[in-house]
Amino acid sequence: MLVTRSTAPMISFFGLEDRSIFAVQTQQPLSDQDKERLSWLFSDAAYLGHDSIPGIWVGPRAVMITPWSTNATEITQNMGVSGIIRLEIFEPKAQHTVFDPMLYQVYPQLDQHMFYQQIEPAPIEYIDDIAQYNQEQGLALSNDEVDYLNQLGEKLSRKLTDAEVFGFSQVNSEHCRHKIFNGTFILDGTAQNESLFQMIKKTTATHPGQVVSAYKDNVAFIQGPEVVQFAPKSSEGPDFYQEKTFKSVLSLKAETHNFPTTVEPFNGAATGSGGEIRDRLAGGKGSVPLAGTAVYMTPYSRLVPGRAWEENGVPARKWLYQTPADLLIKASNGASDFGNKFGQPLINGSVLTFEHRENNLTWGYDKVIMQAGGVGYAKAEQAKKDKPQTGDAIVVLGGDNYRIGMGGAAVSSADTGAFGSAIELNAIQRSNPEMQKRAANAIRALVESDQNPITSIHDHGAGGHLNCLSELIEDTGGHINLDALPVGDPSLSAKEIIGNESQERMGLVIPEKDLPLLASIAERERAPWYRVGTVSGDHRFTIESETTGEKPMDLDLAHLFGSAPKTILEDIRIKRTYADAPYTTDLLEEYLHAVLRLEAVASKDWLTNKVDRCVGGRVAVQQCAGPLQLPLNNCGVMALDYSTPFGVATAMGHHPISGLIDAAAGSRNSIAEALSNLVWAPLSEGLSGVSLSANWMWPCNNEGENARLYEAVRSVSDFSIALGINVPTGKDSLSMKQRYPEGDVLAPGTVVISAVAACSNINQVVEPVIQPDAGGLYYINLSQDSYKLGGSSWAQTQNALGSETPDVLNAQILAHAFNQVQGWISEGIIASGHDIGSGGLITTLLEWCFAQPGAGADLDLSSLPGSLIPILFAENSGLVFQLTNDDHRHLVEASDLPFVYLGQPTQDGALHLKHHTFTQVLDVAQWRSVWFETSALLDARQTAADLAQVRAQNFDKQPLNYVFPQGFTGALPQKPQPEKRPVAAILREKGSNSEREMAHALYLAGFEVKDVHMTDLTSGREDLSGVQFIGAVGGFSNSDVLGSAKGWAGAIRYNPLAKKAIEQFFARPDTLSVGICNGCQLWMELDLVHPELTVHGKMKHNKSQKHESGFVSVTVQPNNSVMLKDLAGTQLGVWISHGEGRFDLSLPENAYSIVAKYSYDQYPANPNGSDYNTAMLCDQSGRHLVSMPHMERSIFPWNWAHYPKSTDHQVSPWIEAFVAARKWIESQG
Repeated sequence: MLVTRSTAPMISFFGLEDRSIFAVQTQQPLSDQDKERLSWLFSDAAYLGHDSIPGIWVGPRAVMITPWSTNATEITQNMGVSGIIRLEIFEPKAQHTVFDPMLYQVYPQLDQHMFYQQIEPAPIEYIDDIAQYNQEQGLALSNDEVDYLNQLGEKLSRKLTDAEVFGFSQVNSEHCRHKIFNGTFILDGTAQNESLFQMIKKTTATHPGQVVSAYKDNVAFIQGPEVVQFAPKSSEGPDFYQEKTFKSVLSLKAETHNFPTTVEPFNGAATGSGGEIRDRLAGGKGSVPLAGTAVYMTPYSRLVPGRAWEENGVPARKWLYQTPADLLIKASNGASDFGNKFGQPLINGSVLTFEHRENNLTWGYDKVIMQAGGVGYAKAEQAKKDKPQTGDAIVVLGGDNYRIGMGGAAVSSADTGAFGSAIELNAIQRSNPEMQKRAANAIRALVESDQNPITSIHDHGAGGHLNCLSELIEDTGGHINLDALPVGDPSLSAKEIIGNESQERMGLVIPEKDLPLLASIAERERAPWYRVGTVSGDHRFTIESETTGEKPMDLDLAHLFGSAPKTILEDIRIKRTYADAPYTTDLLEEYLHAVLRLEAVASKDWLTNKVDRCVGGRVAVQQCAGPLQLPLNNCGVMALDYSTPFGVATAMGHHPISGLIDAAAGSRNSIAEALSNLVWAPLSEGLSGVSLSANWMWPCNNEGENARLYEAVRSVSDFSIALGINVPTGKDSLSMKQRYPEGDVLAPGTVVISAVAACSNINQVVEPVIQPDAGGLYYINLSQDSYKLGGSSWAQTQNALGSETPDVLNAQILAHAFNQVQGWISEGIIASGHDIGSGGLITTLLEWCFAQPGAGADLDLSSLPGSLIPILFAENSGLVFQLTNDDHRHLVEASDLPFVYLGQPTQDGALHLKHHTFTQVLDVAQWRSVWFETSALLDARQTAADLAQVRAQNFDKQPLNYVFPQGFTGALPQKPQPEKRPVAAILREKGSNSEREMAHALYLAGFEVKDVHMTDLTSGREDLSGVQFIGAVGGFSNSDVLGSAKGWAGAIRYNPLAKKAIEQFFARPDTLSVGICNGCQLWMELDLVHPELTVHGKMKHNKSQKHESGFVSVTVQPNNSVMLKDLAGTQLGVWISHGEGRFDLSLPENAYSIVAKYSYDQYPANPNGSDYNTAMLCDQSGRHLVSMPHMERSIFPWNWAHYPKSTDHQVSPWIEAFVAARKWIESQG
C-alpha cells in the first residue's frame, strides 16, 4: 500500500534576516497566537505568509524527520503550540556547497509538497540467490556462510527472507561475533593449541584479582569500595535527595568505531562515543557511566609545508573520504560533542599519526582508529543480569527508526573501499546525544532505586533491533510485534525497521508488573518507551506484524547464533627487517624541533580545550595540569561519590610502531605504558587490583599479519599473567586496510591497552608538574633494555622504523617498581612524576617543566649507558619522579629498584643537561612554544576570528593565580538540623546534565534539596510554593536546538502552570536563585536578571564559535549578591564549559550588577569574549545570580584542576556562596 508523510500537508514559512527559512508543517492553519510564539522561538523570524519560497535550498531529507526537528517540535508542544508535525530549517544553497547526502538534499523551491512523499515500503523479499544478494548488499558473508544459509533454507523448506539473511550477516559479523578471535590459527602449517580469545581469557582464569564479571556482558566489572549514593528518594515525581551507602563494582569498556569515522568522522566518532556509553549503561542490570576516554590515529596531518617526515615519506593519497586533518578535527569534534551534550567528561586520551613505506608495503592509518572508552560503576548486587522469564515484557527505550546505519556491523568488518561509496555511506549512523541522555536518566533512576526491576538490558548498536533484541532473549526466545517498533520514516521496509542502526536506544526485559513504574519515570524524563514484545520461552526469534501477519524474521535462535561455520586462519610467519636512521649529537636541537611537533608528542590543547572535563562534579584528575593548565597528566581519576576519598583511575598505552618491528615487544610496551601512566594514582590493591581492556586493530588476512596478531595476543596474555593482572574485556577491529586504485594501505597492527583500578585516595594523585621547591629528581628504566631508537617518534621524523625496538625484559622488576612507587605515593614522599612515552626521555623532562612557569632542572645523565641521542629519544618504558624533599632520599636508596639520581629542580626556566663532557641548556619557554605549534595549527581549523593565534600567544602567559578569602579554613560547613534546613529545588530540563553537582553543593551547605524536572512544573506536580532557593542547572536543554535555553525558556514562558510557578517564586521577597551555564542562559532569556532594563542582555555564541572548556580564574568584584558579596576581592579558580557563554551587554557597564569578571581580559582565559569581561551577574536586589562558570563543579579541592598544595582544605572557597545563601534564607525567618 502507498504510505504518505502527510495526506494534507500545510506548511508555514518563517524567515530570518540571514535568509534562513523555518518550515513548519501542521495539521491545521497556525493561529495568530501560534505565529507570535513561533516568531519569538525563531529569534524574531518573520512569518512570511507565502505558500512557497523560490530559490535553491539545502535542508533535511524529505523522508527523514531529523533529531533537530523532534526536539524543536517538542519545544513547541511545551509552549502550547499544538498540531505541529514537523519543523525544519533550510539554508540557501550558496551557503552549503558541501553537505552530507545521507542527511540533506537540494530543494528547487520550498513549497506545500516538500514533505509530501508517495512511497511504497519494499515488501518482504524472499532471496533466491544468497551469494548474489550478499554481493549486492555488501553483507560481507563468507562463502562458507553463504553455503550455510542455503542449507538452512533447504532445511526449513522455504526461502529465507531478506531480513533473515541481512540479520544473520549482522548478528554473525566479525564486528559482533569476533570470528577471528574465536577461530583456529594454522601458522606455518601447524594448528595452534589456543584461540586468541582463549589466551585472553586465561589471564582472568590465572589471576582473577578483583574481577566480578568478564567477557559475557557489555562491560567488565571489578570490585569497588563501599561508597555513598546521592540521589532523589524516588524518581516518579519531585522528591528530596538523600545519601545511601552501597557496595560498588567498577566498569571498564573500550570500543572502536574505525570504519564509520573513516567515512564520516563527526558522526562516526560521535556514535562511537555514544555506543560505548550505552555499553556501560547496559552492564549488569544497568550501570552508571562516569567518564570517557578517546584515541585517534590517522595519517600525517600535513598542516603546513616543510615537515620532512611528511614531505619525504609516503606521498599524499587521493583520500577516499576525508583528509587526515579533517579526520582529526571532525572526529574529535564528534566525540566531544556527544560527550558534552550527554554530560560525560572526557578525562584521558591519546593521538598518533603515522605513515611508512618499506619492504614493498605501505603502512598508515588511512583507515583510522577512533577508540572511545570509559569507566563507571554499578551496585554490586546488580552486576549480573537475570535470565528472562516467559511472559516478561520486552521494551525499547529511546528514539525512532530511520534509514540509518544499514549494514554497519557487516560493512565495518570489511576493508574500507571494498564496497561502493553508497553502501559505505548508508552504513553510517547519526547521533542524538540528548535522546540518549533521556534514556540514560530513566535507567539511572531504576538502578538507583531500592528494587531495580530490570531483568536484562542491552544497547542498540551494530545490527540494530536484530542484534539487541535477539541477544536479550538469547537464552529463552521472544516474539516481537513489528507494528510496535517506532517508525520515524514511513518508507522503511520491514528489513530496514528491524535492522537499521538508529542510535540512542536501549532494549530492556522487565516484568510486566513493573511497566507502570518504568512508564512514570520515562514519561517524567521525556524518554520515549515502547513495549515491543514478550519473552516466549520457545527459543525462537520471531518478528511479526500483528496487523498483516507477515513475519520478516522467524528462526530458531540456534539457527541465528550457534551454527555458523568456524573460522580457520592460515598464515606464515614473516620476519621483516627495517632500516635504521643515522644520528649525531650535533643535531640534537634539530631532532627535538621535529619530534616535539609530531601530533603524538605535541600539545593536545586543541583537543582538551573543546571537550568537557568537569561535568558531573566528580572529576578528580583530567588531562591538564599545573598553573598553565597544559594537557600532560598521566592518568584520569573520577571520584565515586561526593563524600569519600574513593575513586576509579584509568590510563592507556599503545606502541604500534614498535610492534611493527616486533609484535610481541609492542604488546609488552603497550601494557608497560598503560601501567607507567596508572602508577601515579594510589590504588586500593596495588598492581594486583589492575584490570586491562585490550582493543585490537589489525589488518588481518594479509600475508604475515594473522601470524603477527597471534604473537601479539600471546604476548599480552603471557605478560599479563607474569605481572599478576588480567584482561577481562576488549574488542577487535580486524579489517584495518584501506583500498585505493593504486594499492592498499595497511594500518599497523595496534593494541590499545586501557588500565583501570580502584583508587584509594583521589587527593594523593601525583601529577607531572615539577615543584621548584621540592626535592631531587630520579629515573627508573622499567624496560631494563638498552636504549634503542626503533619504533620511536624520533625514527618517524627520520622516515625510518629501525631494526630494533626496546622491549620490557623483566615483568618482575616492572611489577616491583610499580608497587614500590605506589607505596611511596601513599606515604606522601613523591611530589611529582611522569612516564616516558612518545618522544622519549627528553620529551618527558621538558613536559615535566612545561606546566609550571619558571620551572627548570639541572640534570646529569652520565650514569645512563650508551650514546646520548638514544638515551634522550628512545622510548624505553620508564618513570621519572621527584621527592617531596631530600630527607626521603634514603628511602629510595634503600630500595632495590634500578633507580638513577638525575639532579635537582631549578627556578631559572631552563633544562640543563650534562652527559659526560657534553652539556646543553634548553630554554623551557622556547621549547614549550615549539611543542605548542602543532596544536595551534590544528586549533586554527576549528576556531573562529583568528582566536587560535591569540591562544598561541597567550597559552603560557595566563597562569592560575589565586587570592583566597581571609580566614578561610577549608573546613566542611556545619549543617543545621534536618527540620530547620531551608528547601532548595534543582530545576532541570531534558538535556540538563549538571543536576547532581548543584544538588550536592546545596546539600553540603545545609539545604534540603528537591529534584524538580520541568515536567513537574508543566504538569502541576510541583508549584515551588514550599521552595526558598532555585538552582537552574547547566547542560544542553533540548540539545540547544533554536539556541541555548530557548526551548527551556519557551516552556516556562508559554506554559501557564510553569509560568505561574516561576513568576510567583520571583515575586516573593524571601527567595534566592542561581542559574549556572544553561541555567544562566535560561534566566537571561527570561529577562529575570535585569527586568527593569528596556534593552536586555543576551547570551551569544562564544567568539571562537566553538565549545570552550577550561579551568580559569575569576575575580569577584565588590557586589551586593547575597551569595558572593562576602567573597569580594578574591580571585578563585573555576571550571567553564560552554558554547554560548558570551554576555552581550549593549548598555554602559554601570547599568549591570557585575559580580565577577574573568581575571584575564584576553582569550583563552576569557573564554567567550563577554562584554566587560563578565563572568557573573546579579539582579538589583542581589538575590538572583547568574554565572557561566561552574562554581558548583569546583566545590572540593580535588575538583580544581590546580589547587594550592600547601593546604589541607576539605572544601574550596566556593562553598561559602551556598552557605551564605542558606544563612540569608534563615535570617528571613
